[in-house]
Formats: sequence, C-alpha cells, structure tokens
Amino acid sequence: MSRQSILSLKNICKSFNQGSQKLEVLRNVNFEIKEGEIVALIGPSGSGKSTLLQISGLLELPTSGSILLNKQDCSKLSDAIRTSLRRDYLGFVYQYHNLLPDFNAVENVMIPQLIAGKNYNEAEDRAKWLLDKMKLADRFKHRPAELSGGEQQRVAIARSLANTPKLLLADEPTGNLDPKTSDIVFEALLNIIKETGLSALVATHNMELAKAMDKQVGLKDGQLVDFGLSSFIGSSNFY
Repeated sequence: MSRQSILSLKNICKSFNQGSQKLEVLRNVNFEIKEGEIVALIGPSGSGKSTLLQISGLLELPTSGSILLNKQDCSKLSDAIRTSLRRDYLGFVYQYHNLLPDFNAVENVMIPQLIAGKNYNEAEDRAKWLLDKMKLADRFKHRPAELSGGEQQRVAIARSLANTPKLLLADEPTGNLDPKTSDIVFEALLNIIKETGLSALVATHNMELAKAMDKQVGLKDGQLVDFGLSSFIGSSNFY
C-alpha cells in the first residue's frame, strides 16, 4: 500500500528585501514527506533551513508557491485557519527548549493539550505517557531549572507530541547539547517518532544523526538537493 503525502511543497520561493537588493533564500523548492517518513534537512548556516521549516510549519508564507498539508493547499489561508492547522497537525522542536519555568515537566506537556480543549485527566495521562517514553518517569514533578539540558530537551520533544501531530518539524533539536547528551536525546526522538508513526523533517548539522533517518536532503544556493548522504558528506562544495 502506498503511503499518503503529509506535506508537499510546490515551487516554493522566498525572498527578502535588504535595502535596495532582493535576497533569494529559497528558489523553486519542490519537496514531499510521506506518512511515517523521517527526513534529514542538511545545509550550512544561512542556507535557508530554518526558513524552509517555518514555511513548512505554516509560520511564514512563501513569496510564491504552494504548501499542501494533508493535500490541503494552505498558501492562501487566513492566520486563524493556519493556527488551527498547526495545533491539529504539526509539532515543533527547536534548539532551545523554551519550557515554562514555573511549571513542572508534566504540566509543560499538559498545557498545549488543555489549550486544545482536552480535559485535565486525559492531558495528564498523555503527558506522563510521553515523558515515560522519553525515559523521564522520575522527573515528572521537576521544573526546568531542576533538569539537565538533555532532560529539558526531552520534555520539549514530549510537549511537541502532546496533541498527536501528523508531522514533526525539528530545527537543530540537539544543536545546543554536548555529543553524548545529543546522542541520548536523538535516540529518544527517533524511537518515539517511529513508535507513534509520525512523519518528521529534522534540520541538523550532525551527519551521524542524519544517517539514521530515512532520507537526506540538502539546501544549496536556495535549492533543494535530494540525494544520498554519501554524496555530500565532507564535500567542500556543499559546506
């Protein structure tokens, strides 16, 4: 059985005005993620990875082109409808965890669910289930300041999955961690993505992490290059 498309970008262009000059960040990007697919997005700083993730997450509109989420064209939708789609279909993980400091781990994962209308007990049960999957069962009542950097990021990953999204967008989710902690966090991230059947687009500089994903794509000169990781690892032409 063929897998359905979760996200499809068609002829995406994004440019910004810098004084009298126009900076083209993305040029005719075409890309698709299918159900259950985990894709690494690789490219040097300033190549447009974050911009592509912002557009994929309906946080920013392209200059031109179409964004299809679950086959629905989102390019012309209102802010309110895009916000609703983000809540129902998308999860986000960033380099910095951005946890709420006055709430413990369980509460941080509960809050997105309560905002979405889930009742307290259901939200609490799901928060504890997700944190247990992230191997944080003994940290339920700890506030962010009482957690290590790796633990904080695992709480952030659990929070991103709180409302059972279809697609996870992660922007350098281990970029602020030491190599050993990065491996622990990334293994937990991959395990929960695979267990829940999510699709994911993960921007990373870590080639070893990228190898563990189903597919690797790269951004170069504003265009997407879709090919095997071995084609560009260590290539001075790419980085």
